[in-house]
Amino acid sequence: MNANGTKELVKRTVLFSPPDISDLEIKEVVSTLESGWITTGPRVKEFERRVAGYVGTNRAVCLNSQTACAELCLRLLDIGPGDEVITTAYTYSASASVVCHVGAKLVLADTQPGNLNMDYDQVESLINERTKAIIPVDLGGIPCDYDRIFDIVQRKKHLFRPANQLQEAIGRIAIIADTAHAFGATWKGQKIGTVADFSNFSWHAVKNLTTAEGGAMTWRSIPGVDDDAIYQKMQLFSLHGQSKDAYTKSTLGEWEYDIIGPWYKCNMTDITAAIGIKQFVRYPNMLLRRREIIRRYDEAFIPLGIQVLSHYTEDYSSSGHLYMTRIPGISLEERNQIIQKMAALGVVCNVHYKPLPMMTAYRNLGFAIKDYPNAYALFENEITLPLHTCLTDEDVEYVIQAYQQVTKEYLK
Repeated sequence: MNANGTKELVKRTVLFSPPDISDLEIKEVVSTLESGWITTGPRVKEFERRVAGYVGTNRAVCLNSQTACAELCLRLLDIGPGDEVITTAYTYSASASVVCHVGAKLVLADTQPGNLNMDYDQVESLINERTKAIIPVDLGGIPCDYDRIFDIVQRKKHLFRPANQLQEAIGRIAIIADTAHAFGATWKGQKIGTVADFSNFSWHAVKNLTTAEGGAMTWRSIPGVDDDAIYQKMQLFSLHGQSKDAYTKSTLGEWEYDIIGPWYKCNMTDITAAIGIKQFVRYPNMLLRRREIIRRYDEAFIPLGIQVLSHYTEDYSSSGHLYMTRIPGISLEERNQIIQKMAALGVVCNVHYKPLPMMTAYRNLGFAIKDYPNAYALFENEITLPLHTCLTDEDVEYVIQAYQQVTKEYLK
């Protein structure tokens, strides 16, 4: 015990979100390097099949990032200058920057009071004849209210003006979900990846399932549209518009190809896909471990008055990606003090997220945080604790004791 009567903690280091890599992944990467084929090839195709099979779609496209997937999805729909796309102010830049990349107008909605979800009433009010897509964000791995979102776009269907055949086939504003955090989550029994029109996952190093860098797009089958045609168009977009990928070109006598359009370069490699293939072997147990850590955190923090997210309800099951907490009533300075005190105890914490209107790039686009008071209020007292599958039981207990000790004086 120290002078205050508090139990002394034996300091240990707890990282925020290191990648969980085992010998399985390492051996598969070595095997890939030894195979003589390291760029886009058979392992990428195998990884795509596994992603599609897991979420329950006919096809999946794996690229070098979620951002690339989301941007090419917008381009697939011919969304660009003169169009508008709505997303939330409370997200990472990738949800919004892709709209800027294609030249469309970015429209940001505030969150609901005290809730990470977009203010759906405000979203509905922002829709007009130029609105072509909504990008909801499954923050922390918790699905949005997709029933509400689809209800909104159906009610606004009379305003929709399609600009290409794919938009016409959908027949309304497209729902292009930022599911970067949500691989493995479900909404009313459906796997995320099959709920929105298009879903874009991230395999970045900090994600639940990783390929170091990478992403995938999945989509619901659209009546009158061939899934293979969507897949092939995404392949063209991601490899300079080249009519054959390098693996196909390497076949004897198959050197010749065409350039269909002056497009982009954002393909996934077999080296990164190799990591993902073996992550799949371990993924069910990794999800269970995240759920167990969340249970232990909840049991420790909810009785203290620390606000946490509901990861598992009758309507949805989270991927358990982030453990986001809020300390009611504290100031921005007090929030930062808590993070520094946790750091002094060896525990790395984070904040998810600094709202986009507070960032220079989005201020320069004309956004002002004063117009997003609910998003700011969420940011002001949010602290994200370590939640990953490299945590031991002892690490989890240490985080709990450290956070209880540090937040005690701030809880009213």
